[in-house]
Parts: sequence; C-alpha cells; structure tokens
Amino acid sequence: MFKLEKIFQVNDVVYINLSIFWKSLSVFLSIYIFSILESNSIYDLFNFNIYLTSKYFYLSLYFTISYLIFSFVFGTIKKRYTANFFIFLINDIIPLVISVPFTIYIFFLLKIDFNLNVNIIYLLILTIINIFIFRKFSDHFYNLLIENNTIQRNIMLVGSVDSIEKILKEKKDKINIYKCCLIKYTDETSLDEAKRLLKIPVFTEDTEIRVILEYHELGQIWILDNQEKGLVNYYLDLVIKFSVDIFIVNIKDNFENKSILPSDKLINNKYSFSNYQTSRFYGFNLFIKIFLDKILAIFFLILLSPIFIIAMILIIIENGFPILFTEEVSGWDGRRFNLHKLRTLKKNELEETINDENLKKTTLKVGKIIRRLHIDEIPQFFNVLKGDMAIVGPRPHEFQEDLSYSKVFKKFLKRNKTSPGITGWAQIHGYRGSKPSDEQMRKRMEHDLWYMNNWNIWLDLYIIIRTFFAILNKPSK
Repeated sequence: MFKLEKIFQVNDVVYINLSIFWKSLSVFLSIYIFSILESNSIYDLFNFNIYLTSKYFYLSLYFTISYLIFSFVFGTIKKRYTANFFIFLINDIIPLVISVPFTIYIFFLLKIDFNLNVNIIYLLILTIINIFIFRKFSDHFYNLLIENNTIQRNIMLVGSVDSIEKILKEKKDKINIYKCCLIKYTDETSLDEAKRLLKIPVFTEDTEIRVILEYHELGQIWILDNQEKGLVNYYLDLVIKFSVDIFIVNIKDNFENKSILPSDKLINNKYSFSNYQTSRFYGFNLFIKIFLDKILAIFFLILLSPIFIIAMILIIIENGFPILFTEEVSGWDGRRFNLHKLRTLKKNELEETINDENLKKTTLKVGKIIRRLHIDEIPQFFNVLKGDMAIVGPRPHEFQEDLSYSKVFKKFLKRNKTSPGITGWAQIHGYRGSKPSDEQMRKRMEHDLWYMNNWNIWLDLYIIIRTFFAILNKPSK
C-alpha cells in the first residue's frame, strides 16, 4: 500500500479534493431526498421521476455546482488535511452559506421560477447535517489510513545526537514515523551512549545504507541542520546516491510562535525545510498515473490474452512446465518484489548463469519469437495491477545488479525514485535488453533520469505509443 504513502508524500491535496467531491455529493443527495420526501413517503426514494419533475431539480444542479466551486476556493487553502470544528466551519459551512445567494442570483439571471418558503430552511438544516456526517466519515477514514500505516512517511533522521534527540522529544505530525537515524560518531562509547539516548535504531557511516533503506522501508531522509559548519555536506555525501527523498530541516530557527510561514511549509509546525532532492511522482498526478496504469493493464491483458494463451500452450508443448519465470528485482525506494515473465529458456537452464555465448543454445525455439516480440513481458501487467510496477518507468533490475551498477554510477539508484515500468524512455530509444555494457547502461540510466526529471502524464502516453514502433522497428542497443 506504499503507493498511497507516495501520493500523500508532500501534501494531502488528493485527499482534500476527494473529500470535497464527497461532501458535494452529500449536498446533492440532501436535495434529492428532500424533493422526494416533501410530498411522498420514504418508499418513493428510488422513484427518480419524482425528482426530475420536482421544483428542486434545477436547485440541486446549480446549488451542488456552486458548493463544489466554493469548496475548492476555501477548502484547498491548506495543503494538509485537518480535522477540527473550526476547519469544518471554514471549509464546509462558508461555501454553503455563499452558495445560497449565488444560486438565487443564477435563478434570477436564467429567469427560473422558485418559491422561497420555510421548507428551504428545513432543506438547509438537512444539508448541514449531511455535510457534517460526510465530514466525520472523511475524518475517520483519514485517521484510519494513518493508524494502518498506509499513508505514513517512514523517515530516517540524519544529524548530531543532540539534533536527533531534540526532534524525537517534540510533538510530531501523526503522519511522520521516525524509523531510524544515522549519526557521526567518534568511538564505540559515544555510539553506545547515542543508542541509549535515542532509543531507535542507530546507524553510522560504516553501515550499508542501501540495506537500511530497504529494511526500514524508508520514504524520506531528514538531514537536521543546526548550522554546524560542514556537517550537512558530510551527511549529503553519505545519502545523496540513494533513491529516497531528501529534506534539509533547519532546526536552528523556530517558527512555532510566528506567522511567517504557513503550516504546510513547516515540519512539525515549527521548522522550515528545503526539498534538496524529491521525486516528481506524488500528489494528484501520481494518483492519475496509478489509475491509468490499472485501466491500461486490464485493457492490454484483455487485448493480448489470445497471444498470451497461445504462447503458454507453445511453451508447454516444447518444454513443459513451469510457464512463468520469476525473479526478485528492485522497486520504488529499492523495495524488492517478484517480477513475472513468460519462460523463454529451457527449464534445466533456469538456475544456471546464462551468457551471450550459450544463450542461443538454452533458449526455447518458441522463446526466440516470444523475446523478439516482447510477449514474455505480458505477465508484468499483473505486477502493474498489484502495484509493484507501472506501465511506464525505468526497467527493474535484480537487487545485486542494482548494487553493482551503483558502485560504477553514483546516480544509478536514483532510478528507484518511482515505480519500475514495463516500458520507458530508455527502451523506446533502443536501450533495452539484458547484460548491457557499462556504456550502454550509462546511456540507459541517463535516459531514465531524464524521464524522471521531466515526467508528466502526456509523456507516459507518448512513450506507450512509441513502444509499439520501437518493438517492431528498432534493435536493442
């Protein structure tokens, strides 16, 4: 479920927008229910014709749209979702109050007849009650996401022992979870003392940070800047190559009792921070990407199912079971998952190391066609449905392969700042295939990083279209 965590990584705009749509729906339902029950029984609630012919039909449309518009005006001021009565008044009731005269004005312009009477007051009361119920439901669901660790950010604190202890002792946002920390130490005695004081896993520069990030499923690294000369750069050198969002938190200046910065520009409502290196894949755009990935994965699975079934039958006829080949690869933030492909090698060769010289001997006859047309990639659409992969993104590599290339290229692991893809910017430019040279891998990495720095939904759609031409026309590099 960590994709939800990534959607809310920077702000709660997606959840706020969804809650606005839910509350607008409650406004519409209030008017719909009232239009039925005003002159009919509860058994007629599903008689849609009564609503269509009632005097409340146009009111429901214009009032709901007005409420939706003004809710976006007032409800998206803050980027973090907040649950309290004051916010309820500003985000929910004020748009409702403004929508009343606005709707009357629209009726006047369009010359729509409507009689104002005491029933309208009852309707407003019913609407307020429904909005309040929907707001409580929305608050409860948001807290449920936090309690289930669905949208919480797992954070590694990096800095001096005093700085880390200061952060740990303070009241934090519920969405932030401090999983571990990294310190600079002088001897074993100081390290033992740090572990005693901080009471969370403590690591040093000698620890393999790549393993730490995966084990603790970290999503962010906070470098605590207390203005000590040179320490920020020292810590940046340690963590810069890894695929986790990096923030530099200024713990020297305290904005808790000042109104200089809005709360969404502060950490724990008191410390300013800078996004030293963050992924572009978050918020509403990521939500749309994930949604489109699911739709397209289902579409392609249905479209390609005849080819998929024929390929499976041919594999069984030539070499029996298993049909699928599974390997463990690195995903977003280096979290490992099982990637599925159609098997194209002889089953007695699966456990052996395959090189270019004996690849032809170990490949199935049908496997050559399957590989040439990339039919072996079809099962990866199931990985997309599971959330391990995207349609478009950097191609995933084996865990050990990632570690090896990260020693050659300092920026290599930055490819893991998004979900790996079935196709990608590097692939449509010909940089695909297994066992590339270092130069070919450098080119692939550069194309992947360009994609991640320039990503948008339209780029994904362009890559998907180009993929079909790349498969048929361009050889691998």
